[in-house]
Amino acid sequence: MRKKWSGNCILFAVGGISYGLIEILWRRYTHWSMVMTGGICFIALYRIFKKMAQYSMTIKCVTGSAVITAVEFVAGCIFNIVMKLKVWDYSKLPMNFCGQICLLYSILWGFLSIPIVILCKAIHQKWRL
Repeated sequence: MRKKWSGNCILFAVGGISYGLIEILWRRYTHWSMVMTGGICFIALYRIFKKMAQYSMTIKCVTGSAVITAVEFVAGCIFNIVMKLKVWDYSKLPMNFCGQICLLYSILWGFLSIPIVILCKAIHQKWRL
């Protein structure tokens, strides 16, 4: 149990920090809620991709896109709608849903899943978290 807890902390830190840095590169700033969202996504994707070891990269990317989009929607509902933090707003982008998710970013999450799959595999081979 202790190993799983510490493993999740490591995965959360890797995902949160990585996503925060990606956001800074993409938008020139980030928000603490995005670090939290990135950490949650990375834990989920690590656990899912570990079970999908034999699947193709395409299937993993579609899965990654779906997971990240789902987590982003929940985070958006919490941080943007309920807490009114206005972290992001996709309402001006086509094919958005409630301004919290949109097709463009769902596609980008699929491409972002490629390095995530590679990183998850490397972490699993080295530390078996």
